[in-house]
Amino acid sequence: MTSHFLLMVLFALLVSTVFAVLLRDDPRDQLRTGGLMLGGFVAAALALGWLMYPFPL
Repeated sequence: MTSHFLLMVLFALLVSTVFAVLLRDDPRDQLRTGGLMLGGFVAAALALGWLMYPFPL
């Protein structure tokens, strides 16, 4: 069974990879930008999930 967290990280990895390749030309800059975006996407998703946790469905 696949977890939501794993799927979220996979999606963030793919999106950050595409954005990094489109935005930067140098491979070193692409790697740095992709890593920063991946970390930002995952951190933002975890923060929003934590903030929404107390609210009922």
